Amino acid sequence: MSQKEYLKDLDGYEQIVQDIEVLKKYGTDYGAQKGRVKKIINTFHPKKLNLKVSEIIRETASAKSFKLVSTNDYLPPFQAGQYINISVDTAGVRTSRPYSISSPPSRTGYYEITVRRVADGFVSDYLLNDVQVGDVFESTSPGGYFYYNPLFHGKDLVLLAGGSGITPFMSMVREFSERGLDLNLHLIYGSVSPDDVIFHDELMQCARKHANFRYDLVISDPPAGYSGHTGFLSAELLEKLVDDITSKTCYICGPDIMHTFCCGQMDILGVPGRKVRTEISGPPKEVGQEPGWPVDVSVDDLFAVKVKGRTIKARAGEPLLNSLEREGIVLPAECRSGECSLCRTKLLAGKVFHPQGVKLRKSDRRFGYIHPCMAYPIEDLELML
Repeated sequence: MSQKEYLKDLDGYEQIVQDIEVLKKYGTDYGAQKGRVKKIINTFHPKKLNLKVSEIIRETASAKSFKLVSTNDYLPPFQAGQYINISVDTAGVRTSRPYSISSPPSRTGYYEITVRRVADGFVSDYLLNDVQVGDVFESTSPGGYFYYNPLFHGKDLVLLAGGSGITPFMSMVREFSERGLDLNLHLIYGSVSPDDVIFHDELMQCARKHANFRYDLVISDPPAGYSGHTGFLSAELLEKLVDDITSKTCYICGPDIMHTFCCGQMDILGVPGRKVRTEISGPPKEVGQEPGWPVDVSVDDLFAVKVKGRTIKARAGEPLLNSLEREGIVLPAECRSGECSLCRTKLLAGKVFHPQGVKLRKSDRRFGYIHPCMAYPIEDLELML
């Protein structure tokens, strides 16, 4: 029996044939629009962007802002709080790092990212020391979920920033100021010293301009004679600065240690989990101090990793993705914090350590998939890419 003869025995076959004939006569021929949907999606969510440095602004002794323009097309829109992942080639290694966009969504001609020097920072040193106006980078389109949602987050927002964690909040504050949004924003910015505070003058000016924006600076290592708020963003301090914090939505962005500390303070204050928004904070600085790290493994131990017919060495205390990139094996990546799943990889043999907060699916754990950007080898491994 031929396929056509078999189809005639299916229930409803004759009605389907009639419908097809009617549609041929009166319907729309979508064949003429082939590829249109893909074109529209790529317009708003391209996989890659080519961005040129149009301006470099010195913010502090340890931080610069880079204005990035498109080399071949317009820039896709984003929401205040999102980031892009910049790919760089430095010291013979191709790698990438995510940077929050510090400019507001209303400024459509460029993205601005602000980079602060990190101790032993492989990419931050390169960007701050070597990059010049006119240099071109490949980047992902904007991504991430650290943004305001008017349906769920209310109008009273507390923004807790630490160090370079101010960058997504600057995009939010600038959008708030430029558009005159009906929100009550309270930014509490923690920094080690007054000299290293990014955007301080602009934030002070915004606070003077808008009655519904409050800005508090907290210095953890104040110089002699400093009269402002000092210490850490503790529950005790937050109770003094914020009225009824449990009724507000709190956003937290900063270094891993600050992120962990502030989340604990939210618990002490009784802020419901649904009212706490956290930005992905990257790999922990001291993974060997993370809960669950195996006591018999040193962060300096080296393990063999079989991948793509090769065997490379990977250090236990470094994300597996970094070790792969050093050997010229580049995986798709966006967040580098265990959230986006783009680097998701099959683990065929061996064990890795995932720090807390890595968003592995239940099925990933069951079938042996890992996120190399936040996976640390604790045995010899074999991977399938």
